[in-house]
Amino acid sequence: MKRVCKKIADVIQVVFGYGMFICLFLGGLSFLGYLVAFVIGGETAASICEFIYKGLYPHLVRLSSAMILLGLLKMYLCGETALSSKKKTAKK
Repeated sequence: MKRVCKKIADVIQVVFGYGMFICLFLGGLSFLGYLVAFVIGGETAASICEFIYKGLYPHLVRLSSAMILLGLLKMYLCGETALSSKKKTAKK
C-alpha cells in the first residue's frame, strides 16, 4: 500500500509543479498587463484591466486553489508535515 501511495504522490507532485508554474506565469502576465495598461492609459487601459480582472483572475484563482489541494493531498499521502509545533531534536 505504501508503494502505491508513493507512486500516486510522485504523479501528483509533477502535476502540482507544472500547475504552480502556470499560476506563477499567469500572475506575472497579469502584472505586465496592468503595467502596459498604466502606460497606455485611457479607454484601452480600462478594457485591458477589465479583461484581466474579469477574464483572467477567476481562472487563476480556481487553478491555484486546485493546485493547493493537490499539494495538500501529496503531503497527506507521503505523511509529511510542513508546519508542526513539535520540536525536533538534532541527532548526534
